[in-house]
Amino acid sequence: MTEKSDTRTRILDIAEAAVLEKGFEATSIDEIVAGAQISRGGFFYHFKDKNALARAMLERYIAVEDALYDDLFARARELSDDPLHSMLIGLKMLAEMLADMPNGHPGCVIAATAYQDRLFDNGVRELNRQAILSWRRRFRGMFEEISLVYQPNENVNLDALGDMVSSVVEGGLVLQRALRENNSASEQIMLLRTYLKLLFSPRAN
Repeated sequence: MTEKSDTRTRILDIAEAAVLEKGFEATSIDEIVAGAQISRGGFFYHFKDKNALARAMLERYIAVEDALYDDLFARARELSDDPLHSMLIGLKMLAEMLADMPNGHPGCVIAATAYQDRLFDNGVRELNRQAILSWRRRFRGMFEEISLVYQPNENVNLDALGDMVSSVVEGGLVLQRALRENNSASEQIMLLRTYLKLLFSPRAN
């Protein structure tokens, strides 16, 4: 079982690196097979087609991102019981984590799949959609908690605000890749943090 699991993980690692570098359409099964040093039969033992591969890549990426957010914001909550301060701490920790990656973040499988969704079946597209909706719910819940303590200074849609966290993080990664500047995502997150401070901090009379 360990060898089969290791082979599957190796295929996913190679496929993810290739997809983040040049997209799903330009990534062939043959190059994945060559990189993993297995036969085509070995590939199809683990994944019946590229849809199955994409689904597995997405499931793994979502699990890693969810675990990351769980850990970051749980640690932030340990540092402050105040929901706004906790959110701001978590965002700062996320920005610092991305800034500490010497070669920059490799990219987002969610974005890579969304850009080329015509290549996939409805199951893959729906998995992608549900991942984004789950992040909306995650961050909306945090903003709802903040709103119970701090009245927003502007009328905001909390669903859109939840989406804003994802769009800033993922958009920052796109900027980072396009500009070849490893700090782009971190700077965008810190700007979001400033916006949230301004949105929720009590105004001086």
